Amino acid sequence: MYLHVYVYANTHPYVILDSFFVLCWICCPLIHSCCVRYTHIQCHLLQLEPIRKYAREISLRHHHLCEIGIKFNSRVAKAVELVLLTKKQPKANFSEIAKLTMDVKSLHETCCEGNTLECMFGRSQFMNYTCSKQAILSSKITQCCEQPAPFRGECIITSENDDEPDLSSLPLSRFTEGQFVCKQFTDKQDDFLQEFLYEYSRRHPKLAVPVILRVDAVYQNLLGKCCKLQNPLECYSHGKEIFQRVVQEGNEHVKNLCALHEKLGDGNFHNRLIVLYTKKAPQLSAEELVVFTKSMAAAASKCCPLSDEQQFACIEDSGKAKLILGALCRRHEAKPINAGVRHCCEDSYAFRKPCFDDLPADETYVSPSLSCDQVISLKEDLCKAPEEKLQTEKQKLLSNLVKQNPHAAETQFQSVITDFTRLVEMCCQAEKREMCFQRKNFLGAQAGRVTKCGLGR
Repeated sequence: MYLHVYVYANTHPYVILDSFFVLCWICCPLIHSCCVRYTHIQCHLLQLEPIRKYAREISLRHHHLCEIGIKFNSRVAKAVELVLLTKKQPKANFSEIAKLTMDVKSLHETCCEGNTLECMFGRSQFMNYTCSKQAILSSKITQCCEQPAPFRGECIITSENDDEPDLSSLPLSRFTEGQFVCKQFTDKQDDFLQEFLYEYSRRHPKLAVPVILRVDAVYQNLLGKCCKLQNPLECYSHGKEIFQRVVQEGNEHVKNLCALHEKLGDGNFHNRLIVLYTKKAPQLSAEELVVFTKSMAAAASKCCPLSDEQQFACIEDSGKAKLILGALCRRHEAKPINAGVRHCCEDSYAFRKPCFDDLPADETYVSPSLSCDQVISLKEDLCKAPEEKLQTEKQKLLSNLVKQNPHAAETQFQSVITDFTRLVEMCCQAEKREMCFQRKNFLGAQAGRVTKCGLGR
């Protein structure tokens, strides 16, 4: 059991200590229960996999928040926390949210630096304070606050958002129609923009955090331009329409993505993503491209069946796009991919997803000269491979074909994939499999092929 704890702690270094204790409390009895059974391996797979998945999600969430604080300026980190806190507690007043934002930002800095005990103590203090202010913060955390310390924090974080307050008497128009907007913006820019972010977030709790941050960035740029003019009010009074346009653009993209997913189905949609991202980042290995796009395809499979409004939030915010692209950016940091990926990763956290969506093919990439068996490989062990493994091999082949000729039509790529599938099936049914695979293993060029490697017929 201690080995499980040791391995888990090493493989999930970003999990905060009290979250780790909660997971251990859940896992340890299950591990003991499985170990006394004859079918302990199957038991571990069935009972512990959901907990492993939850643990990975916690780890990724903490890791992502740490990266925001490290890679972007403090205003971005504060903005993310402020939006999260406001969406969770929309009835709390601005001064309380601003205080909590600074407390959380300071706490994240401590935790992300690896000060484990200080982190646990600081988090405990923060949760105690939150519970002491339930009346003005949230009506949804009562049951969480009744739990013992290790369980309280994760419960509060994952609790549902509080009910939306009636804000009809406090229109947002004071930020786009007020006479003294530029004076407030000039005198105390950070405080003024924080208050706008707070007011916009509590009125749009179903919007994803990155989308709200895009609106905030657009508003900041708008005031930066308008407040230099003789009649700034005429300029920034169009703010409401501009905010709506930002939201609508993101919504339209998600609708188009889900329409494509519905049209193609899970498998073909994943293949389309492989083609697109191989062109955007051909420096990645075929295996890496399959893994990254698999996560994107899984997000679409989960989010697209939801209602239009839920689709948008799910794709943008529910641990999907931001974590997937965060992983891609970590890969770029470890081993640079290309200038386009660098720009999307480093330029703007709020606009990271739209940047990747619009990222064109890397026309500077020159594919290394590969032998035919490096592009595609027919081997006897494919006959024993499970369906998922065989699908992965087909998708790695697809990625390698795109790298060899990125301007070929997708129908040409599909033709080679179809031949690959046909030959695997044929050779696996042959009496002398090894001889069949050797004889059929890419017998030279054929007219109209995607690469110089043609499949033998």
